[in-house]
Order: sequence, then C-alpha cells, then structure tokens
Amino acid sequence: MVRVRFAPSPTGLPHIGNIRTALFNYLFARHNNGKFILRIEDTDRERYTPEALGAIMNGLRWLGLEWDEGPDVGGDFGPYFQSKRLNIYHKYAKKLVDEGKAYYCDCSPERLEKVRAEMRAKKLNFMYDRHCRERGIKSDPSDPNTVVRFKMPLSGESCFDDVLRGKICFDNATQDDIVLIKSDGFPTYNFAVVIDDHLMQITHIFRGEEFISSAGKHKHIYDALGWEPPKMVHLAMILGKDRSKLSKRHGATAITEFEKQGISAEAMFNFLALLGWSPKDDTEIFSRSELIKRFNLDGLSTKPAIFDFEKLEWMNGEYIRMMSVEELTSKLIPMYKKWGWLDDDEYDMEYLNSISAAMQERLKKLSDIKELGFYFFREPTEYDAKGVKKNFKYERAEWLKYIADKFEALDDWTEPAMEGVVRDYMKVLNVGAGKLIHPIRLAVSGLTKGPGLFEMLKILGKDVVIRRMRKAAKWIEENVN
Repeated sequence: MVRVRFAPSPTGLPHIGNIRTALFNYLFARHNNGKFILRIEDTDRERYTPEALGAIMNGLRWLGLEWDEGPDVGGDFGPYFQSKRLNIYHKYAKKLVDEGKAYYCDCSPERLEKVRAEMRAKKLNFMYDRHCRERGIKSDPSDPNTVVRFKMPLSGESCFDDVLRGKICFDNATQDDIVLIKSDGFPTYNFAVVIDDHLMQITHIFRGEEFISSAGKHKHIYDALGWEPPKMVHLAMILGKDRSKLSKRHGATAITEFEKQGISAEAMFNFLALLGWSPKDDTEIFSRSELIKRFNLDGLSTKPAIFDFEKLEWMNGEYIRMMSVEELTSKLIPMYKKWGWLDDDEYDMEYLNSISAAMQERLKKLSDIKELGFYFFREPTEYDAKGVKKNFKYERAEWLKYIADKFEALDDWTEPAMEGVVRDYMKVLNVGAGKLIHPIRLAVSGLTKGPGLFEMLKILGKDVVIRRMRKAAKWIEENVN
C-alpha cells in the first residue's frame, strides 16, 4: 500500500511551498487508495510555537487535506509528534554507536566556533574536524554533555535514485559527520526523518528540491541501519513571476493569508495542483475528484513552477461564479460580520442573496466586496474623485432631485418602473442614457462601476435610494461651481 507523509516543522506560518507538498502527497495517496499521514517534526524546541502548529493543521483542513493518521486521529504508527518519540531515536542512535557507525562527541560550542573561524579564515565551508571520531567516548544519547555524530564515509560517493531526476550522487569527502542526537536529547531532522519514515512504512517521499542535499546523508543512515529507503520525489521550486524565489515581496505566501483575502479553498486546491504538475492538456479548472483521478508521477516537472497571483485571482473568480447564490452568501456572511456590517444573529437572507446575485460576476476574491459592494451596508461617505469630475456637473443636482421626486411617486419599486422614469427624463432633457445613469450610480454608491443600475437600486430599496440621491444633489450644490 502507498503510504506518504507530510511532516512540517511548526516554527512559523505554513508557506505555500509546504502546502503544495502536502497537496501532492494527498493527491498521490488518494489516487492510489493509499494513506496520507501527518507527522509533526517538532524537535526544534527553540523555534516551536503552538500557534504555528494550529496554523498548519487549520490550513490543511481548510483545503480539505484530511489525514488518515496523525494528530487528532491517531493510527497504528504513532506517536505522530517527534517530541514524543525520543526513546525511539535514542534506541537507534545507541545501535549505531554500538556497531561503530556513530560516536559520542563532547566538543564544546567554544571549540566548534574556533574551528569554524579557522575554516572561515581559509575561505572554506564549515565541516566538523572529526576531533572525537576515534576517541571512543562513553556516554548516552540523553547526556547533555555530549552529542551523537554519524561516521560519514571518508571517500567514495553516495548516490540515490530520484523518481523525477534519476541518479544523484555526492562526494563523501564533502559530507560532514552530521549530528544525530543533540545535547538536549532531541534528534536532528536528518536522523529523525529516516527513523520515522522507515518505522511508519512510508513508501514515497514528496518534498522540495531544497532537500536534495540532505538525501545523500539520509541514504548513508538507511544503509547503516540496513533499511531500504522510500522512493524519493524532489519537487520543483516555486518562483515568483520575476523568477526569483517566492517571498513576501511577491504577495501573500502563507496559506492562512489567502483564506483571509477571500480565496476559496476549492480554487486554491486547484491552483496549487497545477504548480509543478500538468494534466498534459490545456484543462485548468478541475474538481477535487478529477484531480485525484488524473494525478500521477508522469505529470510532475523538474522545471520551476511560477506562482502567478493574477492567475490565482482569475481562477478564484471562476470558482465564485460556479457557486450557487446561497453558497456565495454563506461564504460572505463571516466577512460581513468581521467588518461589522451584520449583527451576529439577525440578518435578511433574501437581501444578502440578492447582493450575492448582483455581485457574483464582479468578484475575483470574496474580500473584493469590501470595496465593490460596501454601499449595500453603509452610506457612502465620499464620491469617486474621477466620477465627480465627470458626472457631478452643477446642473446634475436638479436632475437628481427631479428623478428622486419621480421615484418617490412610484407605487411599484421595480426595475422597469425605475428605468421608465429615467428614460422619460432623458427625452425631456434630450441627453444620452449615460448623462443620467452615471450620476445616479455615483450618488447612490459613491462608485462609478457596479452591477446593473436598476438592479442595484431595487436591492437598496426606495427609501435608501431617494435619500442618497437628495444628499448627493445637496453635495453638488455646495461643492461644485
């Protein structure tokens, strides 16, 4: 059975590259009727934060990446927090020491810094000088005065096979005697990942290409323990549109930020699946089930994937338009509450659904409605400056007051009735539609663009529209010459 894992370190918010890795693991597991495991690599106790752990788990659940084994759900291969597996790591570290494949080291931080300075002076990359390698120090993995180091071969090369990249080799002479167990008794990443992947029977490892340099070290540890490594799949990097490493200067990079911006989980799932994987055709919009059915290793690429924020917004807009009006409303309500536009308990669903129907075609992100549709909930406090210059000429004040009076006289607040009033007055003034429609829109919404004018007016209601038109007319009289 295929068994894959996502093994994040809870030291910061989950980066988009990490979540893409989790997504590929998930898709591969589901495609092959396998298991998707979540394992928390929390051995960096100085940088560990509960907030980061919560963000990771919430981000996965937001995307629908439910794990089959791991925190909250359990499983047969736990514990799934590395901090709770120390006795396991100590057991295998002792085994390697007893077999002469690892050793205890009591070099102080001061000595290591001296060696580091000497190598820096020679313009060499730091490597431990193996001072303790043959000293035969007696200790224990839990001893705070020593660490456990691996005896790296001093010559030859180490190779492993990558599913995407073929055979990759490293010169052993450039490999350090890496630390396996630190002085605090916790394992290093390089050691714990090997032990856990083997004991949890992981069959395939999907991770970023930045981990290629670690794979040679891992291969030596596998060999020393007599274990067969899982199949390795090192995924291509994700770059910004300028082809530099994706960073905050390109925009949001933490999965939690996209949720706050109003990117839907369905759109993000679809978008991430296409970062480094191709369906081998021009299809871009996929359902979750379609992606699971079509995802395979043949579609993976070693070329860097480009994170295009504009394309993500386009795709998100497509997903918004595929929603029912009721579903869109349900996703917007939490934002309305967050912005203070709705009371927690009482609101008019018919009114909210009519807003969703009117705005659905115009939204790329759910959060766009804060700028594009605020006037459905709040009185405009200012008018678009360019719109004022073009549409709030002095005589328009009288026009707005005239139409407001005609609107007030209507018995039937319908789109045809309102349109009839406006078109009749156009004939009286002998002007084009825009000369009236644009000032009315600006008066009522404060904006120059939006849904159909009469649809917007109907949603807002007769009293609101008349009040805002008269208010705008007064503003023009007071501010326009």
